[in-house]
Amino acid sequence: MSLLVLKIGGSVRDPEPLLHDVAETVPRGERVLLVHGASRDLNELSTALGYPPRMVESGRGDVTRFTDRTTMDHFLMAYAGLANKRIVERLRQLGVNAAGLSGLDGGIVQGRRRADLRVVENGRARVLHDNFVGGIEHVDISLLGVLLERGYTPVLTPPIAAEDGTAINVDGDRLAAEVAIALHADALFIFADTAGILRDPGDEATLVTTVTLDDMDALGLSGRVRPKLHAASRAASHGVRDVRIADGRLAHPLSSAREGSGTTVSRTASSAGSPRT
Repeated sequence: MSLLVLKIGGSVRDPEPLLHDVAETVPRGERVLLVHGASRDLNELSTALGYPPRMVESGRGDVTRFTDRTTMDHFLMAYAGLANKRIVERLRQLGVNAAGLSGLDGGIVQGRRRADLRVVENGRARVLHDNFVGGIEHVDISLLGVLLERGYTPVLTPPIAAEDGTAINVDGDRLAAEVAIALHADALFIFADTAGILRDPGDEATLVTTVTLDDMDALGLSGRVRPKLHAASRAASHGVRDVRIADGRLAHPLSSAREGSGTTVSRTASSAGSPRT
């Protein structure tokens, strides 16, 4: 029985098509685990509460959200609350026995907090303190395994648990990759609001059909696509056979990805320097 791990990014405005695809897939006997973000919901909530998001850039060019304690409170509301339960609600309406969880629940995902964050702002390096962001160190598949074996479709979201149990924000794509690796998933599909990895972010005709981590610098990739590719590459190099960054805006995102749309992330050398022709 195959297992698909699907990651739907918070930037995807309408998850309905993907949820319909999931509702068509599960009755065929395939197991699905859905990981989701809620970046758009969090941005809107934080702004409405008078505490707008603060995005920062690391020295290597990765863009992340600075998450202090107030932001973490908003994060819990948006991710583990609103977004998670709306997805569970809709899947259950579509006949899928979904169960919503955060990585914090049952110690599913554990990591280490980086309380001090080194960033570059206005061309200058500085350190931000009181940061509730971290990295993933361990995935305990016990609870997820029980749910999957009993026919549930887990809907998983950050945060995860730090070493002392504190809730911390982690990258959602990396969360999906680590869960896919731990569960020996057959496929990991990361759905975004683009056609896949683009050589020119403003031109979908520059879709790169196959890419490896080694291609990242040659392609000049920057911003959010870098951690996305890091996560996908890790899954591909740790045994997940089909890893793809795909378009979450299509009428049938999952079936389209399974038919080969988007960008395949490979552990071997590619010809990613050439766009699709």
